[in-house]
Formats: sequence, C-alpha cells, structure tokens
Amino acid sequence: MAKEIKYLGTGRRKTSIAQVVMKKGTGKITVNGKDVREFFPYETNVMDLMQPLVATSTETTFDIEVKVLGGGFTGQTGAIRLGIARALLKYDAANEKSENGFRAILKNAGFVTRDSRAKERKKPGLKAARRAPQ
Repeated sequence: MAKEIKYLGTGRRKTSIAQVVMKKGTGKITVNGKDVREFFPYETNVMDLMQPLVATSTETTFDIEVKVLGGGFTGQTGAIRLGIARALLKYDAANEKSENGFRAILKNAGFVTRDSRAKERKKPGLKAARRAPQ
C-alpha cells in the first residue's frame, strides 16, 4: 500500500495559530476534532475559511484536519484560511503537472499574504492604546 501524502500549512492571524494537514479525500474539514460547522457558530466563518478551496475549485478534493489555538472566531478563521492556502501551494508545487497554477490564483485573491494587523498595546498614562484621558 502506498504511503498517504499529506500537505502541511501553518497560518497566523491576530493571536491565533492554525496547523493545517491536508490529504486527498472527499472535502471533510475537522477543526480541533469537531466538524467545521460544529466548531464555528457562524456560516460566514466557514465560508471565509473555504475561500482558497473555492478559488482553486478543490472543495471536494481534500480532507483537511486543523488544530487551532488562541484568539477568537475571526482570528482563527483567518489563520485557518492562510494555512489552507499554504498547504494548497505545497500541493501545487509537488504536482508540477497541474497547469492551473494555484499560486497566481491565490495571490491575486490575497490569500497568500499574512495579515499582520494585531491589537495595539495600551500605553501608560492613556486609557487605551491612543485614547487619552479627557
């Protein structure tokens, strides 16, 4: 029996870190051992993390297992999306014979770039990061 090939991708967003393991399958996505629709309370979160798969028309090609920690739903969704995009790039690089070129598709859609925005720290003497007392 041939060894099962897995493609790994790590994504980060705000304070969330997602480790994505992608392998050939039927399109099942599990996040921390639960189904993706069970883990995320809003359908918009699920749609957001599926975007790289939809852009490359591979929604039913891979089974994806995700381990995510830190942050809230939005940060976790963004981290998973970046992890999936990076795993797709590794898959595309390993399969040179595919002519569709996932990199151009994902880059034009903005899924390859890490969103580095995070909450700015509170400064001493201020009420918040920049909010000064009245």
